Parts: sequence; structure tokens; C-alpha cells
Amino acid sequence: MNVLRRSAAVLAATAVIGVAAPTITATAADAASPSPAAPAALPSGLFGDSDPKYDGVWRQSLALLAQHTAGETPAAEAVDWLAGQQCADGSFAPFRADPTAACDAKTAVDTNSTAAAVQALAAVGGHGGAVDRAVGWLKARQNEDGGWGYAQGSPSDTNSTGVVVGALAAAGASADRSPYDLLAQWSIPCGQDGGGALAYQPGKKGKLTANADATAAGVLGALGKGFVTTAGKTPAEAPACADPGSGSKALTRAEVARNGAAYLADAMAAKGYLVTALAGAAPQPDYGNTADAVVALAAQGWTRQARKPYAWLTAHAAPWAKQSGPAAYAELVLAAHAMGADPRDFGGTDLVAALDATGPAPRHTESKTEAKTGAKKDGGKSSGTSVWWFVGTCLVAGIGIGFLFSGRRKRQL
Repeated sequence: MNVLRRSAAVLAATAVIGVAAPTITATAADAASPSPAAPAALPSGLFGDSDPKYDGVWRQSLALLAQHTAGETPAAEAVDWLAGQQCADGSFAPFRADPTAACDAKTAVDTNSTAAAVQALAAVGGHGGAVDRAVGWLKARQNEDGGWGYAQGSPSDTNSTGVVVGALAAAGASADRSPYDLLAQWSIPCGQDGGGALAYQPGKKGKLTANADATAAGVLGALGKGFVTTAGKTPAEAPACADPGSGSKALTRAEVARNGAAYLADAMAAKGYLVTALAGAAPQPDYGNTADAVVALAAQGWTRQARKPYAWLTAHAAPWAKQSGPAAYAELVLAAHAMGADPRDFGGTDLVAALDATGPAPRHTESKTEAKTGAKKDGGKSSGTSVWWFVGTCLVAGIGIGFLFSGRRKRQL
């Protein structure tokens, strides 16, 4: 789901066709990259102060999900801004400067923005019609192989497939064709290099290359979970990659998730974090993908294997989130939630307060008693349901734009 790298992905993609532009996981490619300058007047209700052109809907969706997950009721103006970005056919673009204007063929709608918005609007409640229209649009864009690509007509990729599966689950819907068979096909056999990991897409001649961002998204997709998840039941088997059961030709959903989680656990066992490996740059810690991997491990039930990377995040990730913006804070909140930890005490940082400071103040925050009992000050009414990963790497093929993308969407790790 890595939101903060989405901008770099778009930048790389647009460079292919000679158009300068920023992003995806939010607007900053990483902690060392400056954020694009904000427009003169940011829309009312929007989280963050950087240009929302390439990630407005994505970062807004994650921010609302994180607030809701932390027991807050997001501001009405923040929810209304997100709902107002929807096109009449149910889809969402990364950002529409004039939401009163009708969407047309030039409106760059995509599955990742739409799926993220579905998860957020389903969680906060009160927008059932918008969720239904978005789900209908997503289902109509499912490829014949069972997966989804970033843009309509683009080939399926693991990140987009994972985030859409999570959206359908949040909305109580299901796909028309199984996306799980596709994920199984892109899971690297245990005996090969990167065994257990998922590829973003097959490369030349069908070669599968391990991609940590895609793996985290694929694990959640195989488990049928969205960005918001709690720790699953600890599996009886050890966290290790294993080939299909006797007599089986393909991995089951559970086996895809287990093998992917085993790959992530092994990748972070030594240092406690994942690394980036962008061309021309020295490897450095990858905060967003590490947070996504923590969520994936917790969802698989392997919280013990997730403790070391989560502890590393609590010690090092707050400055990254401060520079990167609301989507980064949201990723960390969701990682804390998945681990059963308190996002208000994240290595000395109150992630929820820091996130709240980047946008409209929430209307209500649960007390500790309410959080435990489920009671609300408004008479016991609750506001909804359940994000990751993100989308990680986004590749728009067929129109000459490649997303090499997490957060939340790009490059291989």
C-alpha cells in the first residue's frame, strides 16, 4: 500500500512520455525527497499540505481509515471531500480539482484510488450508495485472468489486485472471477531465488522476480483482507515456505499467504526492516514497505516475527512520517493496530495526534472505556467497518506509462 512512493512512480512513468509530474504512495518518494510545492489554495477538508494532484484520494482514504481505526470520528468535511471526488460511474481519480465538472474520457481514474476510497467510505459509514457504485465499477474492470491492473485495460499486477480484493471485502462483495488463482501463479516456488515471495508481474518470458511490496499486498489479498486488519490466529506450522500439498498442482490461498509471509519474515530477520534499491541510489531503509510487511505478518498470525520490524519502526519511522505526510502516519497507525499496539504511544510519538494535525480535526475520539466496550457517546451507534498496502507498485501498460511503484504503487527490493 505504500503511499509515499506513488509520487515517484508517477514521476518515472510520466517521464516516459515526456511529461513532468510528481508520484503514488503519497507525494514524497522517501524521507530524503522533497515534497512537491502545494497549490496556492488547497481544497477544504483535505489532509496534507502538498500538491494532491497524484495522491489526494489515496492519502485522504488512508487518513480517514487510520482515524476511524484509532477510535475517532473523522470530520464531516474530510469525508465529504473524499465522497465528492467520485465520478458518476463510481470511479475515483487521484484528484479532481473541480469535482463539480463531469468526468470524461480524459479523467485519469484508476483502480487503486477507487479501491482505497471504497475501504475508507465503507469504514466511516453513511455512503452506501457511493460504495456500491465504486464496487460495481471495480468489478467491471476485472481482467480475464482474475486480477486488476492500475488503469482500465492495463495488465493485472499483484498490488492492484490486492488492494481491490481488500475493497471488495470491506464492502461485503466478491469478485466475479477468482483473483486467488492469479496470485498463486505469481507466487515464486520455494526452491527458487526469492521463494515464497510474489512478483509484481511476470517479467520477460514469464520470469518471476521477488518484490517485497507486492508480496505484502499479495499476502493480504490472499487472506481476503484490506488495509485494516487485526492479528490473525497463529498458524500451527512454522513460518517457512512450503510447496503445494501432496497431489496438488497449485497453491491454495492459505499457502500463498503463508509462503509470502515467510518470505517477508526472512527478509527482515537480520536487520529488522526492508530496504529500497532504486537505480543510482545506495540501498536505504524502506519505512513504508516495512510497515506494510508488519501488517501482512500480523494478518497471517505471525506477530512474533513482526515484533522486531515493528520495534525498528517505533525507533526510527516517526521522522519519516513527519516529512512524508498523512499517508505515512496512517500506515504506521495501521501497523500499530495490526500488532495490537497503541498508536498514541509509538516510540514516544502520538501518531494519531500527529495525523490529526495534518487535516480537519475529528469530531469525536473514543475514551479507553468506549474503545474496550464498543460504546459511543452518540448512544452506542458505531460508524462502520474496516486498509494496506497498497498499493505498492503501479504499472500502467498499454498506454506507454509504467508505474515502477507504497503506501499504500515501482521497484524491486
